[in-house]
Amino acid sequence: MQFKTNIKCDACVAKVTPYLDASAAKDGWKVDTSNPDKILTVSDDKGMSAADVIKQVEAAGYKATAL
Repeated sequence: MQFKTNIKCDACVAKVTPYLDASAAKDGWKVDTSNPDKILTVSDDKGMSAADVIKQVEAAGYKATAL
């Protein structure tokens, strides 16, 4: 699954890490902060839906939109 986010830097990634690690596999997600759309890719979702991923990102204080 891929999402457009407003996760802009390594500090932002660090802030969402506990939320995404708790719901997706620890190494099953990444954010491409060099992409203008700051793409979050979740490759091992533990059965999560796109809505679940968006909720976790929002709980960390960021926005995500499914692509």
